[in-house]
Amino acid sequence: MIKPLQMNEAKIGAAIAIGFLLFNAIFWLYPFVWLAIMAVSEWRFFDAPVFSGLTNLNYVLQDPEFWNSFWNVVRFMAYFIPIVLISSLAFAFGLQHLGRGKVFVALCFLLAYISSGVAYSLVFTKVFSETGPINLFLLDWLGYTIPWLSSPTMAMFSVSLVITWKFVGYFGLIFYSGLNAIPKEIYDAAKLDNCSAFTTLFKVTLPMINAQLIMVLIFAITVAFSIFTEPYMMTGGGPMESTNMPQLVMYETAFKRLQPGRAALMAIILAGVSYLVVRVVRKLFERDLEIV
Repeated sequence: MIKPLQMNEAKIGAAIAIGFLLFNAIFWLYPFVWLAIMAVSEWRFFDAPVFSGLTNLNYVLQDPEFWNSFWNVVRFMAYFIPIVLISSLAFAFGLQHLGRGKVFVALCFLLAYISSGVAYSLVFTKVFSETGPINLFLLDWLGYTIPWLSSPTMAMFSVSLVITWKFVGYFGLIFYSGLNAIPKEIYDAAKLDNCSAFTTLFKVTLPMINAQLIMVLIFAITVAFSIFTEPYMMTGGGPMESTNMPQLVMYETAFKRLQPGRAALMAIILAGVSYLVVRVVRKLFERDLEIV
């Protein structure tokens, strides 16, 4: 005979399971199914979707703006990933050797991560403008200015700096957790072997935080494929489409050209490409670590 307590536990477990399934069905399964339907339909928001077969696919495959945005993602990652990795590691090392006020410093850096993207993008647009404080300083001391947002090369670099500012605290805390998990005996052994600071860093510390390195690298790649607010607010995708990211192309396709079906297909392609890139990078990174 089943006891009342066991019956109550079974009911609670069933309720939790049903709630989880409903949550996934409402917020994951339904949007995905609707996205797939839109990808093969012609729809203008105000009428019923009409099945169009491969029409959207033919359009997307021949859209140079969409595929050029993937090249912009590669350019962004070339700036963003090295800068954010080095900056986050430096922040983690600094936080580890900081005495009092460690929590306060960490919270200050995390404020950037939780701040409004629109708000800080507007601020940095002023900072990097032709008459902003950086260019005024350069003009006074060096006699020239830098086209931070008006040059195709510098615009992407400027956007990457802003997004680095946003994530350096978050990524730094991930590295900080890994550094704290390294046993002190390993560093003592390295000192006994007369290892230099350079050797200790690359032969001891970094291999010991490889899990955190992989995590941050995957997060950084995901960020590169998903940024929208910063380039939209700071450059509008310009100059000369140099910061026109896939998210911006999808936004313009859906809401300015009123072609949400094609934008839905772009979103599916973007998700697939980003997933493949993450899988390949993870496999390569893990294989290199095994070789070392």
